[in-house]
Amino acid sequence: MIKVLFFAQLREQLQCAELSVAESDAQTLAQLHEYLTGQHPLWAEFLNNEKLLMAVNQTIVKVSQVLQSGDEVAFFPPVTGG
Repeated sequence: MIKVLFFAQLREQLQCAELSVAESDAQTLAQLHEYLTGQHPLWAEFLNNEKLLMAVNQTIVKVSQVLQSGDEVAFFPPVTGG
């Protein structure tokens, strides 16, 4: 299983903090994104934000990242600070 986490405003928008996805449903981060928006069409508005950051095992990665069982994937909006 792949553990999927949603942070900050995204968690509130999706009304979901985390879920699990079988690795057979998503072999890459792009496929996971497609799977999530397919399973939850209302989420597409928020997950299709081009500024959305994605991390696998706490490292920011590209959508081509290959996923494996046990991975932790995090989706979060861009962080700003001062």
